Amino acid sequence: MSEPIAAYAGLRDLIDRYDAFILDLWGVVHDGQTPYPDAVATLAALREAGRPTIMLSNAPRRSVVVEEAMTAMGIDRGLYDQVLTSGEAVRMELESRRDPFYAGLGDRVWFLGRGGDESVLEGLSGYRMVDDMAAADWVLDTGPRSFEQTLDDLEPELRALAARRLPLVCANPDRVVIRAGKRIICAGAMADRYAELGGGPVSWRGKPDRAVYDLCLERLGGPDRGRVATIGDSFHTDIAGGRAAGIDPILCTAGIHGDDLGVGYGEQADPAAVAALAEREGVRPAGYIPAFRW
Repeated sequence: MSEPIAAYAGLRDLIDRYDAFILDLWGVVHDGQTPYPDAVATLAALREAGRPTIMLSNAPRRSVVVEEAMTAMGIDRGLYDQVLTSGEAVRMELESRRDPFYAGLGDRVWFLGRGGDESVLEGLSGYRMVDDMAAADWVLDTGPRSFEQTLDDLEPELRALAARRLPLVCANPDRVVIRAGKRIICAGAMADRYAELGGGPVSWRGKPDRAVYDLCLERLGGPDRGRVATIGDSFHTDIAGGRAAGIDPILCTAGIHGDDLGVGYGEQADPAAVAALAEREGVRPAGYIPAFRW
């Protein structure tokens, strides 16, 4: 039997262990439309306790766009310190061209995603979106064109792009997220399918890449890794990413693994069940909480 993983009631149980927190957004702080019931109060409590926070999201758009969306949801900008998105990380690569992969990209972009996510390219010189697939040099994958689209819906477009073996930049490594209680596919699932179809090379930016956690620590002022926790709802991105970065990952069971564990928001999962799931996923959290709450 797998060794049980520590269960915590909320952030109050962790506050003395950690000096700073890296927080996932979708599945932890909000569901894509509204904050979870305890989220605003918990952010306020972390602020009161003097613990700096940075929101690390695999959202495929600019950090400022995510900040504005949270404000519109009722999450005041004064409740957290910073936001870093995978879309922002992609933009930084496109702007600097330090990475050979990005240095080799052409200027004509085929955009895969919803309206608004092209903010990743806004204001960048040397790139322009094209309407003719035959004219594209590379693909910017930010996710489906609508929340209702499935991989089957996108299959013809992905096949056509794969046939041209275009380089693809995945601006959101997530495969799935929960939005208003429903599972929707993300750019990561599309990038996986593109690779399966024999498409061109794929570049991923965001969790679970260690580099994005290093950037978070830098923005937090360089705290001791052993005194930082990252809280997320995905084994594939949040838990694996925390482990890769040497930061304690805390699983929030109220997110995408809720069905796997048989729990809803705020319901405490069985430690043995969490340990068994961790064994199947191949990575162990340092602990788990039933929701992002104090």
